[in-house]
Amino acid sequence: MNKKKSRKLTNLKPNKKLINIFLAIFLIAFLVTIASYFTIKNKEAIKDIPTEVNTQETKHEVSIPPRIAEIKDLKEQINHELFEEKFDLNEEHKFEEYTKELEKVIDEKTEVEESINKENKIIQKKVEEIKEEKLKEKQKDKSPIKIDEKSIITKKDTFTYDKKVKPKIAIVIDDVTTQAQKDKILSMGYKINMAFLPPTKTHPDSAKIAHSLSFHMIHFPMQASSAFKGEEINTLTINDSYETIEKRVKQLREWYPNAVYTNNHTGSVFTENEEAVDKLFRALKKYNFIFVDSRTSAKSVAKKYAKKYDMPYIVRNTFIDNDRDFKSIQNQLKKAIDIAKKQGYAIAIGHPHTVTLEVLKESKSLFKEVEPIFINQLPYL
Repeated sequence: MNKKKSRKLTNLKPNKKLINIFLAIFLIAFLVTIASYFTIKNKEAIKDIPTEVNTQETKHEVSIPPRIAEIKDLKEQINHELFEEKFDLNEEHKFEEYTKELEKVIDEKTEVEESINKENKIIQKKVEEIKEEKLKEKQKDKSPIKIDEKSIITKKDTFTYDKKVKPKIAIVIDDVTTQAQKDKILSMGYKINMAFLPPTKTHPDSAKIAHSLSFHMIHFPMQASSAFKGEEINTLTINDSYETIEKRVKQLREWYPNAVYTNNHTGSVFTENEEAVDKLFRALKKYNFIFVDSRTSAKSVAKKYAKKYDMPYIVRNTFIDNDRDFKSIQNQLKKAIDIAKKQGYAIAIGHPHTVTLEVLKESKSLFKEVEPIFINQLPYL
């Protein structure tokens, strides 16, 4: 019996160890299960912690801090305004991006704008032309009234020739510029009026040469027709202002302090222009000059303005050397002498050509019946 009990006790010991092992495994599994449970709970709790960006639902946009939002809005506004300057968004809102179709619309708009600009320029040009025409019409309305030269009475017109007195002839030689010309003219032995061109680079001493003469004139360059070539420097034109003309006359006074008489060099266009001649006579009066009309145009208005400015009207009767041959020049000189015999005086204009001076030297015998004089000795002055 006792042996049987000891055997049972011996067999129970291993079984007890096995139970203890199972209990330990169960306890470990239980602990792991508990730990896993709390771990999962912690993770879920972490998910619920709020972040800087609140995403309640996926359909809502991410909220932007206020300052960033303002900058974004401003940028979008600038881009919108720049785009609207060129295009009407109401018309082109259908374009989602810059496409070839939109590019075509841009080109069409540019073409339309260019066309409008061209039309505007044409219209503006027409407006300017109309303004110019109206201005010209006004100027015509204000232009001086044309007066018949014969209706203007001067001392020259009222002069009566006393045939008991020897008729006078004033021979004027224009374009004098050199000492050699001056010496030849002086060698004639009778009075000849020398008219000196103002100094230029081609004849710088023309004023100095004149100073020693007891009487001399200034040959004043004025605008000729377009057919004339070889215009002098500082020639007066019909477009010159009074200030320009006055300055030129003042300069002549400084160059020729002793001169009183001046006649026009060329000047067919200038002496026909009322406004230009008015300005000239006004300046001549200011600087104590008297104008002699070379009469390069039959339409010269010098007589009218001589009367207006209370100056004597002096005008040439003949040109003697339009044809440069001895016989023609001498015949013209004879014609001037005949005029002097009829009306008591005559003014003949020539130039310092060799043949002209030769005719004057060899025609002294023609002056037996007339008296050569300087311009300031005309009988009606």
